[in-house]
Amino acid sequence: MTGFRRGLYAAALALTAVMGSVSGASAQTSLVLGTASVGGTYYVYGGVVAQILSDKAKLQITPQQTQGPNQNVILVNDGKMGLGMTTMGVALQAMRGSGAWTKGKKYEGIRALFPMYDTPMQCVSLAKSGITNFKQLEGKTVGIGPKAGTAGTYFPMIFDALAMKVSVRNGQSVDMSNQLKDGLLDAFCFGAGAPVPAFSELDAEQQVVFYTWTPDEIARIRKAMVEFTDSTIPKGTYKQQTTDQKTVGLYNFAIASKDMTDDLAYLVTKTVLENNAAMLRAHAAAKDTIAANATRNTFLPFHPGAVRYYKEKGIKLDPATIPQ
Repeated sequence: MTGFRRGLYAAALALTAVMGSVSGASAQTSLVLGTASVGGTYYVYGGVVAQILSDKAKLQITPQQTQGPNQNVILVNDGKMGLGMTTMGVALQAMRGSGAWTKGKKYEGIRALFPMYDTPMQCVSLAKSGITNFKQLEGKTVGIGPKAGTAGTYFPMIFDALAMKVSVRNGQSVDMSNQLKDGLLDAFCFGAGAPVPAFSELDAEQQVVFYTWTPDEIARIRKAMVEFTDSTIPKGTYKQQTTDQKTVGLYNFAIASKDMTDDLAYLVTKTVLENNAAMLRAHAAAKDTIAANATRNTFLPFHPGAVRYYKEKGIKLDPATIPQ
């Protein structure tokens, strides 16, 4: 065998080994994917991720409704769930053990896989209420989604940052929407990838007003919660939203346990990011589910299997996110 042929043979063996390890990661693999409440973007998006991983990677993925990012972090960290979704704000609280929901515990067993999308914060009220801005919620009753969700975690902190006294109610997104329609809530404030299914339903069925914050209020919120970034909800996201709305947002990432095998983490990351067109057909927020947005993570360690994929794609990750 010539040197050239030996080189080709060795390369073929190496390629076969790599492909075998990746395909082997999918054999008989069954995982539960933590999403969030019905009516929120996580619930819809998670269903699409599960379908793509099942169809394209031949994994058995079961999406499971949860209270949202906080609970997903806990379940993935404790090995009770294979995959989850979280905002970077909740991930930062988890790593530091700083959020009230952590009870001082540091959740250091989670690893980032792939970027999802931005979560902008926004409120909606019935037009007949006369409420058109955030400050008018002083003394009012406001629904903020599940207690362990992104909105349920952050809106009480936002009210505190703006020195507002508000009565908050927690519950599933669909319940919050129904309570607003029934006059039991003055506003429904939420955070999810836009368009939010529950907001879209309200937009189609009721005369509503969408609103966020003034520049001064946004500055005060960001000073109190540095994990927030500036975000914009484009006009036309909802038919009754006729102007761009400046707001604050948190990026979302899919997570897995640090104990997931490298091959499986690689397969999950690669499969989702290389099927963006299918993701986008299911939800507009998936336009941001691309490899380049992995750089939006600046602190949460990536899983080594995901790092391998980004290295192949030439994505320069923040050094702080590369596991040692």
